[in-house]
Amino acid sequence: MRLRIRLQPQNDEVTIPIHYNSFIQALIYRHLDRWLSDELHDVGFKDPLSKRHIKFFTFSRLLSKEKKVKGGFITFKGDIHLILSSPNDEFIQSFASNLLKNNEIRISDRTFYIQSIEVEPLPEYREKVLIRVLSPITIYSTLFTPDGRKKTYYYSPFEEDFSSLIIKNLERKFRTWYGSDIEAHGSIRPYRVNSKNQRIVLYENTVIKGWDGIYELCLPKELFKMAFEAGLGAKNSLGFGCIEVWRGERENKNDTHNL
Repeated sequence: MRLRIRLQPQNDEVTIPIHYNSFIQALIYRHLDRWLSDELHDVGFKDPLSKRHIKFFTFSRLLSKEKKVKGGFITFKGDIHLILSSPNDEFIQSFASNLLKNNEIRISDRTFYIQSIEVEPLPEYREKVLIRVLSPITIYSTLFTPDGRKKTYYYSPFEEDFSSLIIKNLERKFRTWYGSDIEAHGSIRPYRVNSKNQRIVLYENTVIKGWDGIYELCLPKELFKMAFEAGLGAKNSLGFGCIEVWRGERENKNDTHNL
């Protein structure tokens, strides 16, 4: 399931720190039933093969037509949209029902009024589709330096491993969620991506590198659904890998979720 939450700043304009992912994640956990919040935050879902724990939700950045960045802060004006997506219907229903009990929410220390909460349908399956990134896609490997220290290596969309690791990540999600393996042939290729699309996100003093842009996504039906519900790549529950179908410049020109 997928939610679109439309927000309005208290005074029509709001300024918050540019690295706000942790504030959105905290907002999500605060508006879940307590048992579900604790279970997801502390445990999540365990992959029987890799033993990794997956939260199974992703969210977009705050989407607005009017925004400006200055220093370490970002200012939004007018309507703001937030997309929240998960294959876990119980998670989505819990969040929506708790959110509906309030007329307003707080992000960082700023107040936003809730204008609407809508359930959005998933896109119809297509073997090949162009997607737009709503929060940066990140994929990485943990390597070791010659002196034995751990080093995180973040892949670029222009490296072959970027695509293959994202497909393996989707296979892991599928196995964990459905309890059965799938070996898929698929790919994600940069369509309109350049060096300016790289994003550096600071999450609780940790630097995470990700990528925006437009990509060509080729997936089997099972992984297609998982990609749109759980997100592409790693660190989805931190606000990475949320995507939507790209409809081209003409259709997106006046779109309220224009980035």
